[in-house]
Amino acid sequence: MTIADKLVLQRQHHLKWRSFDRLELILMMLCGVLCFGFSLSVMFDILTRTIGHPWLWLQEVTSTLFIYAIFIGAAVATRRNDHLYLTAISEALHGTPRLIVEIIIRIVVLGVAFCLIWFGYINYLRGFGSFRLPSGTPIASLYAAIPVAGALIALFTVEQLVNGFINGFDHPEPADEDFPLPPVDTSVETRARP
Repeated sequence: MTIADKLVLQRQHHLKWRSFDRLELILMMLCGVLCFGFSLSVMFDILTRTIGHPWLWLQEVTSTLFIYAIFIGAAVATRRNDHLYLTAISEALHGTPRLIVEIIIRIVVLGVAFCLIWFGYINYLRGFGSFRLPSGTPIASLYAAIPVAGALIALFTVEQLVNGFINGFDHPEPADEDFPLPPVDTSVETRARP
């Protein structure tokens, strides 16, 4: 990596919004807790059913943890360009064509985010008419994850668009540093026994 590439990366890093870095970290930790809780609740569900005394409320906990982990994970993956992002197309291009494709991709992602917000909110409101069994909790508690994820996806997509317009979307990838490895001797030696 040349010095110019390092300066470009440092400039891009300084222009990123620091508060979103903290938000991403908090959301990543929340995803980890949700996934751990999901795994734990599935384990206890299997265990209680195996011993013949099932805890029926565990299925509600499992589905809630799973749904929230999926939608919050989608928002975090959007920030990291790992989700809803067509990297194969955009990375093959450079200059103006890449700029156009990157903007179109993010406009599509922004459209998906607004659909998640709008229709997720409608489902959330309608969810107060249905209840989960056996707890009787409104199903809206599950639907709340959809507009929240949509808002986070929209926020992170706008951040990417602003950073893309300021810094450009064509970022040089950091070069992998090659460490010289000594060759491994794979020959089989036969020892003469005395």
